Amino acid sequence: MPGPAKSVREGQAVVGAGIGGSAVAHFLQQHFGPRVQIDVFEKGTVGGRLATISVNKQHYESGAASFHSLSLHMQDFVKQLGLRHRREVVGRSAIFSGEHFVLEETDWYLLNLFRLWWHYGISFLRLQMWVEEVMEKFMRIYKYQAHGYAFSGVEELLYSLGESAFVNMTQRSVAESLLQVGVTQRFIDDVVSAVLRASYGQSAAMPAFAGAMSLAGAQGSLWSVEGGNKLVCSGLLKLTKANVIHATVTTVTLQQTEGKPLYYVEYENEVGNGSDFYDIVVIATPLHLDNSSSTISFEGFDPPIDAVQGPFQPTVVSLVHGYLNSSYFGFPDPKLFPFASILTTDFPNFFCALDNICPVNISANFRRKQPQEAAVWRVQSPKPLLRSQLKTLFRSYYSVQTAEWQAHPLYGSHTGLPRFALHDQLFHLNALEWAASSVEVMAVAAKNVALLAYNRWYQDLDKIDQKDLMHKVKTEL
Repeated sequence: MPGPAKSVREGQAVVGAGIGGSAVAHFLQQHFGPRVQIDVFEKGTVGGRLATISVNKQHYESGAASFHSLSLHMQDFVKQLGLRHRREVVGRSAIFSGEHFVLEETDWYLLNLFRLWWHYGISFLRLQMWVEEVMEKFMRIYKYQAHGYAFSGVEELLYSLGESAFVNMTQRSVAESLLQVGVTQRFIDDVVSAVLRASYGQSAAMPAFAGAMSLAGAQGSLWSVEGGNKLVCSGLLKLTKANVIHATVTTVTLQQTEGKPLYYVEYENEVGNGSDFYDIVVIATPLHLDNSSSTISFEGFDPPIDAVQGPFQPTVVSLVHGYLNSSYFGFPDPKLFPFASILTTDFPNFFCALDNICPVNISANFRRKQPQEAAVWRVQSPKPLLRSQLKTLFRSYYSVQTAEWQAHPLYGSHTGLPRFALHDQLFHLNALEWAASSVEVMAVAAKNVALLAYNRWYQDLDKIDQKDLMHKVKTEL
């Protein structure tokens, strides 16, 4: 067991206060105990890619909008923080090809099944089986983490869950993998790519592993947090009593002292510059080449640290308060337009998805706006919408507010899987995004990094990068 001589002296630094940063602060405190001082640096607003925008006196999600029912860490945070699930207001979806709807959902579950069978035969069942097999193996991570096991690289983590099949899935495309299990090209073009466009803004050429995780989200029941998903981040930071410093971290420099490394972190904000020493540093923000965000420079490391990954996929979310132009979708009478959510296929389209959205606080008597009424629509697009494009989608509108995100890695732009451990006690949480990118994946990465830091600090090497964990965990039970 750890002795008092090894206690963390200088405290711990987390760079980034999105879901990854706030979750890792929480998990670090859980493992190292309440006395450890945790500084969390955030150059923007707490919540990162979980954010809201106010439209007409109501708040709406402008970042990650919902979570899969199997998001166990997120479910756990919501419970611990005393937050509530937002009431679900159901609506029908359809997939639009630019000229017509290739698939329309009805209110009848059996009719939907029948339509899928009629159009696509057994492809839809084969897709489900493929996704379920991936998810079943991915869910092992919760058991491993409950037993304290951690991984120093993304490849080791994936291998422990699904062996070489999982690692290969990060190098092969969704389309290739699905064709191999007997899914037709037509089903991939019509349905699979529409789901991937809506979640990642990318096509079926993206890697199979990230694609499977995204397709799982399309099949399960989804949920979100009453009052806004970003409340999870601010709630975890409050619970941890973390010291949030609003500043941009510029440099992390290695300083050796008595065998244990110390990291000198320099940062700057409007007030000026600051710096401090830390025992453990977690980078919980993407390190990608992007002119608008200054990358952190790592100094004094031998060999030098090269943590920069490939570029990210820009996604623009526009919240439009206005009247949908239902004629564009083949419904001249707006009263007859039945859909609350429209996905699009891979044709050269200026938008990926369009949703009639509800505010983050839903009262008991709330009802979704009828299509002929002015509503708040969330439009996801790769680039900001031009005025002509807005006029195509809307008969008229009162306001347009946008959020531009570097939302997900641009898959296929980076070869090889990155590592969580950049140095002895310096970690990059967002490495896992290069396998798959979602809020829950960030929470899984946060738990892994906290366990990795803890196991390394107390030299519990049996709990790091273990092979054959399925067998080990079974015998431990």
